[in-house]
Amino acid sequence: MLDFTALRAAPVVRDPFTYLIADDVIPGGSAAAINQDFPRIASTGSYPLSELSYGPSFRTLVEEVSGPAFRDLLGERFGVNLSPYFPIVTVRGRIGRRDGSAHTDAKWKVATVLLYLNEVWEDAGGRLRLLHDDNLDHVIVEIPPRWGTLLAFLRSDRSWHGHLPAEGERRVVQVNWVASREKADAELRRHRRSGWLKRLFGGGSY
Repeated sequence: MLDFTALRAAPVVRDPFTYLIADDVIPGGSAAAINQDFPRIASTGSYPLSELSYGPSFRTLVEEVSGPAFRDLLGERFGVNLSPYFPIVTVRGRIGRRDGSAHTDAKWKVATVLLYLNEVWEDAGGRLRLLHDDNLDHVIVEIPPRWGTLLAFLRSDRSWHGHLPAEGERRVVQVNWVASREKADAELRRHRRSGWLKRLFGGGSY
């Protein structure tokens, strides 16, 4: 489902941290099937795959974006061997007004991919900003979460990112390669616990 040509063609930026932005990484003909098979998520927050129900097209997409062929190509583009690290896949379906504060990601995360799956995005908020520092106004580039847009970056103490507030449906698949199996398992447990609490205390149903 992924167009590796788009990933190969995307320029790699090295300053102030290493990232690339690729457009149209999913052929348009796949949109209907992926949208139909995308998990129904009524709450904000990130959910591990184990907490979601979804169809075969979405499953195939997730397997590709977290699989070894994609990982190795991304590592080649960044000049980093990602094969020793462990992938974590989480999915977001909605955004809330409290989301988006500037951060750099935890130190045990090595690389991150965000694949956006919104057919339309018109809100001025919710557009991910890569930042020079922890100020949301110090923007390097702003990325609308449109269909098939992919952001990948290497985590560093300078990999600041965040977005202005927005509310509503905002679909994104996130893959993090992390330093150890223990960290991967702990992060997935955290997301499971968070998802359970959201559903229990007013988060709605899938």
